[in-house]
Formats: sequence, structure tokens, C-alpha cells
Amino acid sequence: MSCLTEKEGKRNTARHHPRESSAPESAAPNRYTELPNTGSAERSRTLAVELAYRPGGLLATKIQLKHVSCATTEGYAARPGGAQSRLLAEISREESKRNLELTMAEYQRHLQGIQPSGPGAADLVKFFESVDGALAEEARTSPSVVLSDQQVRTMLAKRAGTLHLGTANYCWFTDPSRALCLKLAGTPDADRPLIGMCDSARCPQATHHTCHRPVWDASADSTRAFLSKLGRGQKSERIRLEAGLARSQRVLNEIDAASGTGPIREN
Repeated sequence: MSCLTEKEGKRNTARHHPRESSAPESAAPNRYTELPNTGSAERSRTLAVELAYRPGGLLATKIQLKHVSCATTEGYAARPGGAQSRLLAEISREESKRNLELTMAEYQRHLQGIQPSGPGAADLVKFFESVDGALAEEARTSPSVVLSDQQVRTMLAKRAGTLHLGTANYCWFTDPSRALCLKLAGTPDADRPLIGMCDSARCPQATHHTCHRPVWDASADSTRAFLSKLGRGQKSERIRLEAGLARSQRVLNEIDAASGTGPIREN
């Protein structure tokens, strides 16, 4: 049997039994066992809730959160499951609250004599008048009960649930079969309006309000500017622009007549 020298024994011992460090190295974080820092994620989700339900909210969210692709933002804000489902639920609640507040504001304007205009105005005014009648009947049958804003909100809630915001109008999507955008797109069974295709001057479910006047006024002014720069040979373009100007001016006149505010200007 061979013998090991003292030097060889030390070498073999060092090879098979590594020396322990006097100061243990800090362990790397384990993404499977350690909880992540959710503060930044919660702040991002809160910001997304504030932006996503607004017109153009997807692009605004993409820019603010510095996403490289819109697909990333869509995955963050519009896909079910996990945090995304909570985000969608929060957005839905915020939309419902916003729509109810807008409907309540228009009802208050109705009481002040400021009425909506547009193809769907008569239907909306009829609904507001039915609420007036219900409140008057309740006051008559229960004179000792003081009516509150919450009771009014409850009566307005169902109609507020049909509200969709357009750039220059409100869409009260109460009956998909009457929606002009769905007829033009050939999708009569859709459960939401195609707000980008809205022709609010013709759709029977669209209304115009005083808050939309600046949009129509700016459209009329820009059309006049284009018309002033057209040459004599651009007859077809002039006809198209003049029709658009007449449309914008008609909507402006209707808003002014219904609200009793603002000047009525001719082309």
C-alpha cells in the first residue's frame, strides 16, 4: 500500500474540500420564491386606468409607459387574466362613473333650458322628461320624502350605460339596429358602435351638446381657410368642401338654437 506524503495529502484535501469563505456571498434574488416590488407596477396600472378609457388612450399610454410596440400596450391594457383583468374591470368602473356624471350634467342643463341638438335629441329630451315626470309623481305621492341626487342618478343609470363618446358628439347606443355606423359597416349585430365611422349629423342616436361646439366651430373655420386657397380649376374639391362647411354650420346653428347661447353665423 502506497503512502501519501504530507504535501500530497494537503493538495488532495484542498481539492475535495473547498475552503469556506469567511464572508458569505449575497444570494441573487429568486424570481420564483421572492415577491417582486409591485410599487412601480401599481403606479403604471393606475396611470393606465386614467388614460386607457379616453379617446386616443392607447397611444397616450404607450408613450407614457415608454413601450416600444403598441402590441405591448395592448397586452398590458386589453388582454384578460391577472393584472390585465383587474385593469379592465377598473377601466369599466371608471367609464361607468364618467358616463353617469356626463348624463347627470346634461340632465341638469335640460332643467336649465339648455337642450341637446342633433338627430337623437328628441329621443334624449323625451327620456329626460320621463325622469321629470317620475320625480314629480314621487314627490306628489310621498311629499314628506326629500328627493336626493342619488335617486336621480339611479333613474339615469340605464341610459348612461348606453353612452359612448365621440370626438364631436355623444352616441346613445340604445338600439344597434338604428346605428348608422353599423349599417355602413355591414355589422348590425355588433354590441358596440364604431365610433370612428360616426356621422353624427345623420345618425338617429347621436346628439350634439354645448361642449361639442368648439369642435364644430374649428372644423368650419378650417374649411373656410381651405376654400380661400382653392384655385378656380378645383371645382370638385370646392363642391366637397362647401358641402362640409354647410354641414358644420348647420350643426352649429342647431346647437346654438337648442342651447340659446352663442351666435348663429351663416356661411
